[in-house]
Amino acid sequence: MRAGLMLDPAGDPGGVAGAARWAEQAGFDLVTAGEHLFFHGPVSNAFITLAAAAAVTGRVRLVSSLTVLPVYPMVLAAKMAATLDQVSHGRFELGIGVGGEYPPEFAAAGASVAGRGARTDEALGVLIRLLSGETVTAAGQFGVLDGLRLDPPPVQRPRVPVWVGGRQPAAMRRAGRFADVWMPYMVSPDSFARSLARAREFALHFEREPAALAGALFIWGSIDADPGRARREAIETVSRVYRQDFSPLADRYLLHGDPDQVTARLAEYAAAGASTVIFSPACPPERSREVAELFAGTVLPRLPAMAQGT
Repeated sequence: MRAGLMLDPAGDPGGVAGAARWAEQAGFDLVTAGEHLFFHGPVSNAFITLAAAAAVTGRVRLVSSLTVLPVYPMVLAAKMAATLDQVSHGRFELGIGVGGEYPPEFAAAGASVAGRGARTDEALGVLIRLLSGETVTAAGQFGVLDGLRLDPPPVQRPRVPVWVGGRQPAAMRRAGRFADVWMPYMVSPDSFARSLARAREFALHFEREPAALAGALFIWGSIDADPGRARREAIETVSRVYRQDFSPLADRYLLHGDPDQVTARLAEYAAAGASTVIFSPACPPERSREVAELFAGTVLPRLPAMAQGT
């Protein structure tokens, strides 16, 4: 199991470079950044955040988790992804989601919440071809390309890897059709296994090799020698982010406990088919580095030995 660290959980872009440099030195395989145009609290832009991370790292993969694709013109997202792949020397992976949790950002961008799925599907069909270096001619509901090609193209071949987030059937279908990696959040190990199997069934439907679709897990969590403290922090942080009480959901969807408990829980996800975990510290901002250091020092060394399910 590979591990990634979510950068900038408190929306402070000033700390990105130091956090990314530290994560690479600590042994994380990936660093990731999420985004919204507007949300309940402070958020950054994933492309800009990861560009800052790229400048101070040389090994870790850089994943947007997740780019809210339907609020972008699709060719702008493709250009930014290609440019980030260039400046990072081929380390970028594009994670996309449909959003919708905060409708005002869609209104501000002139996009429809109701049409976000169709917009994302059309964009992905074009993005994948552009990120493969193709010259693209396409006419759709949301854009027209007449023999256009990204120049310069991305560094990676055959293209920049694409992740699709979400846990609903539409997300599984989208992942099966387009993605290299499917990444849900707020799922139990059992539901992860069932959903990954379903996403791979969709891949087969679209005449793709099911095993080529990898499973990744995005999970909020806290770790501490005092398991009660870790649980309280995770609940308080995630409840504030999503504006709902996560107390009844904590033991099912959040990662919390002492190092042994956290490791055991991640082993359940690995057995369910998760080959990557993206850990997002859910704690007070002043504790983020402490929690990440404890994860890196006590959990990270044990992840490579975890058996992955199929």
